Amino acid sequence: LEGETFPLERDEVMPPPLQHPQTDRLTCPKGLPWAPKVREKDIEMFLESSRSKFIGYTLGSDTNTVVGLPRPIHESIKTLKQHKYTSIAEVQAQMEEEYLRSPLSGGEEEVEQVPAETLYQGLLPSLPQYMIALLKILLAAAPTSKAKPDSINILADVLPEEMPTTVLQSMKLGVDVNRHKEVIVKAISAVLLLLLKHFKLNHVYQFEYMAQHLVFANCIPLILKFFNQNIMSYITAKNSISVLDYPHCVVHELPELTAESLEAGDSNQFCWRNLFSCINLLRILNKLTKWKHSRTMMLVVFKSAPILKRALKVKQAMMQLYVLKLLKVQTKYLGRQWRKSNMKTMSAIYQKVRHRLNDDWAYGNDLDARPWDFQAEECALRANIERFNARRYDRAHSNPDFLPVDNCLQSVLGQRVDLPEDFQMNYDLWLEREVFSKPISWEELLQ
Repeated sequence: LEGETFPLERDEVMPPPLQHPQTDRLTCPKGLPWAPKVREKDIEMFLESSRSKFIGYTLGSDTNTVVGLPRPIHESIKTLKQHKYTSIAEVQAQMEEEYLRSPLSGGEEEVEQVPAETLYQGLLPSLPQYMIALLKILLAAAPTSKAKPDSINILADVLPEEMPTTVLQSMKLGVDVNRHKEVIVKAISAVLLLLLKHFKLNHVYQFEYMAQHLVFANCIPLILKFFNQNIMSYITAKNSISVLDYPHCVVHELPELTAESLEAGDSNQFCWRNLFSCINLLRILNKLTKWKHSRTMMLVVFKSAPILKRALKVKQAMMQLYVLKLLKVQTKYLGRQWRKSNMKTMSAIYQKVRHRLNDDWAYGNDLDARPWDFQAEECALRANIERFNARRYDRAHSNPDFLPVDNCLQSVLGQRVDLPEDFQMNYDLWLEREVFSKPISWEELLQ
């Protein structure tokens, strides 16, 4: 040891430390797990407020002119445009404005006959009645609703002709009635959500037409009434008999029902059917209120914040996400005291929900948060929907000056007519009955 020299006193080069493979390192994500979005309207509002502050005038919807604005505003506009997101709904609404602005030069619109388009054409004449009927059934099947003489009888297919006489039969009937209601809620919530999604994908004004009639039929307070219950008890309800459920009832022989088999149930900690229904209803509520300040105010008026906060007790990620979205859109209207006493909820919104770059969601400083334009906003949307339906579907009420007229006799007679198969098979009988056997006064016809 005495003869050893310190490594730094030698003329040797120390080997570098061993490098760990790149895969062994843990990479922690920085920032929020999504990219922020910016609408064209957000850029217009930012430029309008900046011009009013620094220059004293506005240029409307011009988003390119930045003359006279300071350098930081230029950088802000550049950042906003880098994150600009144009949705299909905005493109479709802009195309509809072009059709209305120039009906002659725009040409004939080619509407692709996809299943959603065919369904909308069939539903259009009576769509308000269909929405009211679905919501009436949903109200009758809700666990918080009480039986009324004018409500729909949804238990006609479940209740037997003779009431049960034993305790076992009564227990089975009670489970069957509750399960029947759960299945109805699950089906209607899924039907409404699928209709909204497919109509929005097909054309935004089809979606808005259905959404507006759902709002007119009090869908928002109905969904809030549905959640105004002990939601944990509803999620964990055991309204099923495991030995009668599919596929157990097909694979195994049906045993004799006893009180023990009725109470056994499945081993799940929650009812997937009820959880599915709750998520669907929350998604419907989100679709009805997104970017609609008048409908967001309905959430505030109906005191939805405490109802939605109770729904956060359900520890399921997707359900909590849609609850937080609904709380986020109304936070700016709830006041400073509510935000001060619900900081945990505010933190959860910040961590879990996507934000807009200049979205002042926590405070009421937004220009769109002013309540006096809400009625005008809803009326303008209704007018746009009526013009869309009249232009595309209501040919009888169109302006006759703009309808094409074919005056060529040869082209009219040369049009191909598709006759049904039964008519072609019985063509001889039709000729005999409708043509040969009927007297025709050719003089009167020619005159």
